[in-house]
Amino acid sequence: MCDIYTSADPIHYEQRTRSVRIHGMVTSIRLENLCWDILARIAAKDRMTTNQLICKLYEEIVERQGKVENLSSFLRISCMRYLSLVAESHEKNYLMMDSVARKEGQKTQLQSVAPVRAAAN
Repeated sequence: MCDIYTSADPIHYEQRTRSVRIHGMVTSIRLENLCWDILARIAAKDRMTTNQLICKLYEEIVERQGKVENLSSFLRISCMRYLSLVAESHEKNYLMMDSVARKEGQKTQLQSVAPVRAAAN
């Protein structure tokens, strides 16, 4: 079971520092490469650059909570929440497809039983 985690390419958990300008102030953010990749994916989905996404997240968290104690940690948690929502959505879709397949299977079974019953009568 742990192989899926322990076999991860070390490049994913190597950290990279980037400079980001937020409200005219340049700040450095140090994140794992995988987090940068996930932020880029979220940004692309929302048709933004990664820097624009980080600025938007920063603005929204400050608006909601008044400050950001640790921007890097907040961004990591944002990545995890995104992945969690994607996984949850995928699981729901899978379960719905599985449910539909079971219903279709039941219909097929009923349809195949009906001619046998008709022939027996």
